[in-house]
Amino acid sequence: MDNSNQKGFSLVELLIVVVIVGLIASMAVPYLQKAVGRAENTKGYAGLKVLSKAQVDFYSRNNRYARLNELRADAGANLGTLSGSNLVQGVFTLTMNPTNPTNNDLLNNYEVVATKAPTLSKTPCVISVDASGMVTEVFANGCINFD
Repeated sequence: MDNSNQKGFSLVELLIVVVIVGLIASMAVPYLQKAVGRAENTKGYAGLKVLSKAQVDFYSRNNRYARLNELRADAGANLGTLSGSNLVQGVFTLTMNPTNPTNNDLLNNYEVVATKAPTLSKTPCVISVDASGMVTEVFANGCINFD
């Protein structure tokens, strides 16, 4: 029997294509994960900048900085979701330092620390903002260093 008139792909050809696609995917996934992590970190940085501007607005009206629950009530839901005394913005959890500041603590300064849980056994991304408006990295692990 002559099978030269058959059309289509052989099993070997299909297996080769599957292996090639698998190799390409295995090389692309780490870059995709890195891009997602950078996007999350950028969103956390931007969220702290928005929070800092909301703090300045609150201070101008009340002569002191706000606790996170007061700030969310004043500025609205765009600051995140309230969870106890913390705010949750995407993958970041924002906490005041100290956790429950007094009105005297908030007269001249505030500090909010944003923590992203570690992913893929990496160290967590922890950034903070204070009354100076500067967002700083607490751990030197490159969470806002976008090289």
